[in-house]
Amino acid sequence: MSKVLRIGAALTLAVLLVTALWWSQRQPDEFVVSGVVEADEIRVGSRLGGRVTAVYVEEGARVEAGVVLLELGPFDLHERRAGAAAGLAGARADLARLEAGPRIEERAQARARRDRVVAQLEGLVNGPRTQELTTGRRLVELARAELEFAAAEESRARALHDEGVESAERLDRAVTSMRVADATLAVRNEEFALLKEGTRTEEIAATRAEVVEADAALDLVERGYREEEVEKARAAVAAAEATLAGVDRSLDELAIRAPVAGIVEAITLQPGDLVGANAPALSLLDPSRLWVRAYVPESRLTVAVGQEVGLRVDPFPGETFRGRVSFIAREAEFTPGNVQTPEERSKQVFRIKVDLLDGLDRLRPGMSADVLLDDTGGASR
Repeated sequence: MSKVLRIGAALTLAVLLVTALWWSQRQPDEFVVSGVVEADEIRVGSRLGGRVTAVYVEEGARVEAGVVLLELGPFDLHERRAGAAAGLAGARADLARLEAGPRIEERAQARARRDRVVAQLEGLVNGPRTQELTTGRRLVELARAELEFAAAEESRARALHDEGVESAERLDRAVTSMRVADATLAVRNEEFALLKEGTRTEEIAATRAEVVEADAALDLVERGYREEEVEKARAAVAAAEATLAGVDRSLDELAIRAPVAGIVEAITLQPGDLVGANAPALSLLDPSRLWVRAYVPESRLTVAVGQEVGLRVDPFPGETFRGRVSFIAREAEFTPGNVQTPEERSKQVFRIKVDLLDGLDRLRPGMSADVLLDDTGGASR
């Protein structure tokens, strides 16, 4: 080989070495942080609590949204609902009565009472009729005649008693009859005097007050019930409906359903167990949204929210999945020893959350994952 060729080959090799050095310096350093694939955990329970009557799922089971997971006993809820339904029926009946107004029979009764009191007042104002005065006068005359007859009988009995013909008993009866006739005449005279005098002013005033009262009662019946009473009845119906709806919601809480499609992560209940109110009865994992929790050291915190990154998981070696950073902690914390590279474990880190954009049908919560970052914060390719 000639000297020129050797010099050309040396120059070519030098150019290749310089180019390789320049290219290696232009490539960003790949940086990897480790984490675990996680899913949203939903703790499912009941606002009521109670005794478990049935369990329909097992750990690891996949369930659809709305599926009943377990049921609780109703205790006294059915009785409370029956009471609430009866209260609502009563409130509605009362409202219907007020809205319909008084019945025809009630109006007729109020009108008849008013007419009776008015007629009574007219009779008191007009005073006794001629026939009543005539009757009273004749009753006085009759009593006087009876007294005269009794006096004559008493005189006759006394004379015969003095002659020894009549007994003392016969004389006593005649004396008694005369006294009764005398008292009867006195009563008839007073009744006739009252009849001629007419009705007392106090009786007329009292009857006029009864007429006013009867007029007011008739007016109330004719007008119907007040709007305030109807509104109060409507409010009572609304309150009864709310009570019944509350009991129905409580009954719905007895069937604990899956709020979303997911995987049953943990359940240890058996029929007969007691579940507390507002306490988790089981937990579900939502596999429709997977994400990786990882920690980035402060010296490499070039990642940004919304940035796409690559992810590798142990069950799929050589395959990279796409993810997007959705959260970066604003406060640093100490490095968890099981998720960070050894050289950075003594430093502070920031927690990040990376949402998986693909692989949701293959990746599972709990898988170890590596988040691929570079010096510029871009995703590794």
